[in-house]
Amino acid sequence: MNNRSQAAVEIARIGGELALEYFRRLGSLVIEDKGPQDFVSEADKAVETHIRNLITAAFPDDGIVGEEDAPKPSTTGYTWVIDPIDGTTNFISGIPAWTVVLAVVCEDSTQIGVIFDPVHNEMFVANRGAGATLNGAPMACASDAPITRGTVGTGYSSRISAQASAEVVLAILEKGGVFHRNASGALSLAYVASGRLLGYIEEHMNAWDCLAGQLLIAEAGGQIEDQSANQMIAQGGRVIAGGSAVFDDLLKIADTAYK
Repeated sequence: MNNRSQAAVEIARIGGELALEYFRRLGSLVIEDKGPQDFVSEADKAVETHIRNLITAAFPDDGIVGEEDAPKPSTTGYTWVIDPIDGTTNFISGIPAWTVVLAVVCEDSTQIGVIFDPVHNEMFVANRGAGATLNGAPMACASDAPITRGTVGTGYSSRISAQASAEVVLAILEKGGVFHRNASGALSLAYVASGRLLGYIEEHMNAWDCLAGQLLIAEAGGQIEDQSANQMIAQGGRVIAGGSAVFDDLLKIADTAYK
């Protein structure tokens, strides 16, 4: 398991360096529309292919699930869940808020979570039962800060209800909070784990966007909903996470808005 953890960090860094090369020459990128506000670039595809090749070379019998390519089954019980570039809209718009995301799942739970922000050289890492770090230093959620003392991250995509998302934002404001959306759910979850955001709430996320971040938050002393990793891989689900002072508030907001 330690080998997989070390490999995940190195693979995320290599993938991030490749993505950064593409980011520096945005004008020449080939970009495709997958749907409303949903894009894929040649960078996403190239980075995922490279990451898959690195994983397969190191752990040939492990499974792989990624955003841009077909799943590869596992014969070891370990499955890598990858998003080559989370925040593609930011990426193709030249906004430096995107990440490379890796999670390793075994026995229906996330064992390793890595989120790498290559623009700012920030490596967020969690190992189940061993805590969470940012560039090697321990990090902790803002556990004692109420909703009136910070910012809550929110997510939105064309898959979910615009009305429900509006209700969530209104509820946060009515409780005296402030909302934040940076168009990279994984990066927002990493910010919750590091105490920059109080919490995060979204009606539906795919596994490659959230599994790593949820483990980061749990290992940094925050709270997340108890979910099956395998079920999240199969169909995704809602994500509620945060410090102990805001988690119950966010849970009530979600239960009311996400009918």
